[in-house]
Amino acid sequence: MDLFQRMREDVNSVRERDPAARSRLEVLLCYPGLWAVWIHRVSHKLWRVRLRLPARILSQVGRFFTGVDIHPGALLGRRLFIDHATGVVIGETAIVGSDVTMYQGVTLGGTGKGHGKRHPTVCDGVFIGNNANVLGNITVGENSRVGAGSVVLTDVPPNSTVVGVPAHIVYRNGERVLLTDPHDIKDPLSDALIALSVRVEELEERLGAEPGREEPFAAETAEREAYRVELENLRGYVSMGEGI
Repeated sequence: MDLFQRMREDVNSVRERDPAARSRLEVLLCYPGLWAVWIHRVSHKLWRVRLRLPARILSQVGRFFTGVDIHPGALLGRRLFIDHATGVVIGETAIVGSDVTMYQGVTLGGTGKGHGKRHPTVCDGVFIGNNANVLGNITVGENSRVGAGSVVLTDVPPNSTVVGVPAHIVYRNGERVLLTDPHDIKDPLSDALIALSVRVEELEERLGAEPGREEPFAAETAEREAYRVELENLRGYVSMGEGI
């Protein structure tokens, strides 16, 4: 496929995915995400023939005019659509498949200073919402969706939807994934709920109370009264956290 056919394909893909695109001329003149992809193709060719400094300079020129920072070493597939463009960052060892859609603020970044493959692989047909961060040498499977503002730190299976900080699966193969165990979500809130639940069980055991029941305690001492008050408070916190 020659250069002009690829450019025509890119323009058509933008018109198909963005209802605000009214004409090919509008896409050519008003879509900096498209310009960023085209500039990257030139800088990537320079990078591959080891003209590293000119490649980096060209990528910085593209960043200045488009607001998109794509390292010339990154591999981009066909028909990549970067909508609104501003603030998108794609790292050196990132691999992006075909028919991928990204919104503003997306980062395909690394998590350390190691060498080798340290940026994500985004497979074909993936959608990444605005301000999402996909970090490290992980893979986002085909036709998956990353919710806006999510932080993805582990592999995402194909045909899945992930949300949250850090991200967890909420849909897979079109079916809702229900999480009933706080251990399945690795974030500070779930850790706090787990700690509270453990403390509640400990207090119930000390006081001889059955979980979920309110019974009077015989011959309460000051210490037992303090335990009882703490238990009642913690039960309230746990129920509030489970409702979030």
